[in-house]
Amino acid sequence: MPIPLLIAPDDDDTAFPDTSLALRDPDGLLAVGGRLSQKRLVQAYRQGIFPWYSDDQPILWWSPNPRLVLFPEHLKISRSLKKTMRKQPFRLSFDEQFLSVIQACSAPRLKQHGTWISDEIKLAYFSLFQSGFAHSIEVWEKNELVGGLYGVSIGRIFFGESMFSKKTDASKIAFVFLVKNLQAWGYKLIDCQVRTEHLLSLGAEEIERETFETLLKQWTHVSPDKTAWKDIFWNYD
Repeated sequence: MPIPLLIAPDDDDTAFPDTSLALRDPDGLLAVGGRLSQKRLVQAYRQGIFPWYSDDQPILWWSPNPRLVLFPEHLKISRSLKKTMRKQPFRLSFDEQFLSVIQACSAPRLKQHGTWISDEIKLAYFSLFQSGFAHSIEVWEKNELVGGLYGVSIGRIFFGESMFSKKTDASKIAFVFLVKNLQAWGYKLIDCQVRTEHLLSLGAEEIERETFETLLKQWTHVSPDKTAWKDIFWNYD
């Protein structure tokens, strides 16, 4: 049985092992340790690897198989969600309040204790945001942030990390806003990491890790449209 690679806390240079060596249970643990430097995170995402761990654990790096993804053109919008969106109940934006979004995503969920989005995670992804790799979507009701999501953008791939909702359908509308604009900007794929019924209902599907990594090699080195993360192409219409 494969053994996860152990990475020293200050090591930014040791390469991740081939993802085929990830443990099959649970969810493809590949490596343990290292730090959440920009270099390490970008390297990880390019290879289809992401960090996920609790405060009382070392950094754990994962590469699940199969992988949940959404091809933007396969987005599904239910009849009820379309009805809600026709009312345009919220103002939508991107990159206005990254820290507020990640803070809201870090709040413990119903029937859960604690959160995996630690202060270390927040600082690391805010650094990615400042460098143009991470982005947020905000959903506003008047001046209150009521929903949103954040993730990492490399080339023409968007790697979703977490979302939150304080109002009915707020996170779904945030996701539709993201997908529609990514499609207009020339993005090819959204990584949703692991299977959830919520994302499956929006059109996400599972693909083999090998297929996912082929798409990463093809698209993470190709820039999106020059209007990406500058102009809004879809806002309810």
